[in-house]
Amino acid sequence: MDSLLDLELTVRLLSLGFVQTALLAAVILGLVAGLLGPLIVMRGMAFAVHGTAELAFTGAAAALLLGIGVSYGALAGAVVAALLLGLFGNRASDRDSVIGAILAFGLGVGVLLLWLYDGRASNKFGILVGQIVAIDSTDLVTFLVASGVVLLVLAVVYRPLLFASVDPAVAAARGVPVGLLGMVFAVLLGVASALGVQLVGALLVMSLMITPAAAALRVTNSPARTTMLSVLFAELSAVGGLVLSLAPGLPVSVFVAGISFAIYLACRLFGYLRARRSAGTGSVQHQQHL
Repeated sequence: MDSLLDLELTVRLLSLGFVQTALLAAVILGLVAGLLGPLIVMRGMAFAVHGTAELAFTGAAAALLLGIGVSYGALAGAVVAALLLGLFGNRASDRDSVIGAILAFGLGVGVLLLWLYDGRASNKFGILVGQIVAIDSTDLVTFLVASGVVLLVLAVVYRPLLFASVDPAVAAARGVPVGLLGMVFAVLLGVASALGVQLVGALLVMSLMITPAAAALRVTNSPARTTMLSVLFAELSAVGGLVLSLAPGLPVSVFVAGISFAIYLACRLFGYLRARRSAGTGSVQHQQHL
């Protein structure tokens, strides 16, 4: 009986304008995160997503305190973080320490700004874990423009960026501007993280930016198939998480993280079983050869 009531409530809520706005944002975010995710994992920048998300949180908290659009503050903070990572974290040996320093700074300043803000507590909580009403019609325009810019730039630089991500040494030897591409990608990552913060919050943005891509890489080694699966998994997590959050009224990020992690576990199991089957087949063929 309760499940039927929850289903009816979900259907009613899906007809509301602000829910449809959030659904559109979730679809766009799933596409952006799914396309960027495999490159993030290949480049070993999963931790960078967390670092940029923390500066996006700081920017959002500053915007909240100043009474301006949270989306603008989140974008500004994430871009600043991306530029800092691009400037100081080019060497792999330095990257984690630079990200750690930026993350700690962002959290400290963000906590201070939230403490100074005397508005509704739900606004503070929403920046950390996301909320369905975080994106209104005005924010949606910013969301669409920022997403469009990310997708356009990614389309232009995708081939050399993929080459530089898979084998940076060979790419540099062949004249690919690896350093410049790294800076561009850091900015794209920062903007995407800021978009994710608005819907799923700063704490769990990695559930969309990293987990779907990590799951896809457990299933296939093909860059094209990895990207397609990453987008599919990210869409399922973003849209499915939002829909499931409607009836109970829980933060969207709870369900997004749950769905993406369930997909990841299923893909790990699939990869394990496939590896065992391949190993068994190879052993049988070897014995027959003998």
